[in-house]
Amino acid sequence: MNASRNIKKREAMSSVEFSKLDITKRLKFLHHQWGENLVASTSFGIQSSIMLHLISRHIPKTPVIFIDTGYLFPETYHYAEELSNRLNINLRIYTSKYSASRIEALWGTVWEQGEVGENRYSYLTKIEPMNRALSELNAQAWISGVRRSQSKTRVNKKFVEKQNQIEKAYPILDWSDEQVSQYIIDNDLPAHPLQKKGYVTSGDVHSTKPLQDVANAEETRFGGQKYECGLHRPTNDPSLVL
Repeated sequence: MNASRNIKKREAMSSVEFSKLDITKRLKFLHHQWGENLVASTSFGIQSSIMLHLISRHIPKTPVIFIDTGYLFPETYHYAEELSNRLNINLRIYTSKYSASRIEALWGTVWEQGEVGENRYSYLTKIEPMNRALSELNAQAWISGVRRSQSKTRVNKKFVEKQNQIEKAYPILDWSDEQVSQYIIDNDLPAHPLQKKGYVTSGDVHSTKPLQDVANAEETRFGGQKYECGLHRPTNDPSLVL
């Protein structure tokens, strides 16, 4: 009964008050509510340094989950080393139970095999490792650096939502591109090496293109067919399991 009351209190607080808090209070609130059951995630993408820097300053003990698909750009791996060492974050790296070589030996280049193949790839390299991370870390709440201005699919996102059984919070959801750029300058954060090559996002090598090769930013991921990789959408769809 007490647990039920606590859950209702958290949901009410999140929906009514969270968006009114400044960034420091948002993070402190999440830590106060969830404590050791709070985790964060990072892709070490183009703008990941902002959320990682904020976490390192305000809630440094929070575990930060990095899902290594085995197909990231070499630049991303180097960037991950640089940022994690510089910010001294509590990094937890999770990988698929299937290596890249094993995936291709068993199923070929699954990401080229239509929706079924893409779902298999997403499940094997991202969703299953993330679910395992959340379970092993006893996570009840998950911080993500998703922002509304990144994609039309994120425009209507709420600051706090439930993804399956996990409470998910987006502390910089309302930050503009200008705020992000200014924060990076003010805190002297290193740029992702792929930015110099024209990339505005940095997912897997086979699903990400530089901006100059496509019509707009939306088309830099998955040929413009979608923007989300699978981690930021409900994962109980039976098509996502083997």
